[in-house]
Parts: sequence; structure tokens; C-alpha cells
Amino acid sequence: MSRLRLIFFASAGFLLTSSFAAALQEGAAAPAADDGGGGTDIMAAIQSAGIIGYLIIAMSMVAGALIIEHFTSIKRDKLAPPETVDEIEELLAEGNYQEALDLCEAEPCFFTNVAASGIRKIGHPFEALEKSVEEMEDEESVKLQQKIGWLSLIAGIGPMMGLFGTVTGMVGAFATIADAKGGVEPSEFAGDISMALMTTVLGLTVAIPTTGFYAFFKNKVTITSLEIGAMIEEMFERFRPTE
Repeated sequence: MSRLRLIFFASAGFLLTSSFAAALQEGAAAPAADDGGGGTDIMAAIQSAGIIGYLIIAMSMVAGALIIEHFTSIKRDKLAPPETVDEIEELLAEGNYQEALDLCEAEPCFFTNVAASGIRKIGHPFEALEKSVEEMEDEESVKLQQKIGWLSLIAGIGPMMGLFGTVTGMVGAFATIADAKGGVEPSEFAGDISMALMTTVLGLTVAIPTTGFYAFFKNKVTITSLEIGAMIEEMFERFRPTE
């Protein structure tokens, strides 16, 4: 199921990229399909968005790559490999603290980084160990939040670039009308209007799914961080002094 989801998200993330490549290859709009009422070719419409549209499409490429990377890296088995967890548990149970620390440093990840901070405090008061673990948990969680923060940035910039293209197109259209000495034909400013509308469409096309993916990964980071934190706290409970 996870593999099918990855394929789906990869296809969605690079949909605009494919359209962009096809537009460049054709170099011109293909004739619209004869549906009895005319129509606008999608490639011609994308080309009408100009450089702003191409920049938005490039942002969709980045967003698609980030989404795929997050699906492969932000999961429990990557942040806390089960075999590593079991091995560290066994070493701590046997009292081989240095070997456990060496293993954590050799295989850095969310779990091992937090575990290493606790192992270094073994022999100190339990409160110091607990505080060290909590601080490292917070630090690792912040790193993950910063990692997915790029999706939030793209989701915010996309509509802004679309709005910029819209304003630019409308300014061009009104300038064409103002410069016309006599009557102005709609075809004379149709290109500017097309740019205004298409950049808005592209900006929203990038922003809407990217916002959804950001919310999904944000929740996933929160849940996974709590799960790993609970696992580590349970692992170090053996060092809590008995009354």
C-alpha cells in the first residue's frame, strides 16, 4: 500500500513538470481539439503564463521532490530502526554502555541521537539524564519540523507568485487599452489576460496540494516524535532510582 501511495504522490508532484517539458518541446500551441465550440490548448495556456508560470512550475518540481523524499525518510523505521533499537536495548541491559554509545554515534538518526544523549549521562543523577533526553528529543523534533517547513514555504509563495503574475497581466492589458488611439480589439490584450488568469491557476495548483501534504507531514512528525520519545523514556526507566 505504501508503495502505491508513493507512486501516486510522485505522479501528482511531477504532473506540472511534464506539462512544462512538453510545452518547451512543442515550442508552440497545438491546435485545439474540435469540440464544436473551440477550446484552449493546455500547453498554449501554460506558455501564455510566461516566465512567472515557468517559475511556479519549477516550484512544483521542488515540491514534488520534497514530498517523495519525506515519504521515504519521515517514517518510524527510518527514524528508529527496529534492529538498532533492539541492539541498544540489549547492550544497556548487559551494562555495555560504551558499546551502546559507539553504536549510536555510528548510526545517527532520531532515536540514536536522543539515546546517545541519555547514555552520556549514565552515572549522573537521573534528573540530569532525563533532562538531557528531553532536550535532545526537542532538538530532533525541531530539525524535522524545519525539514518539512520548505513545503509550507512553497505553499505560501505559490499563490503570491500567481497573484504577481495576475497583477502583471492586468497592468499589461490596461496599458494596451490606454495606448490604443482608436478602438481596441480584444485580441490585442487577450495575451495579457491569459497570463493573468493562468498564473493564478498555476499558483493555486501548486499551493493547494502542497499545503495538504505539509499538514500531513506535520502531523506525522508530531506523532512519530511522541512515539519515539515514549520508547526512549521507557528504555531509560531502568536507571530511575528506586525508593
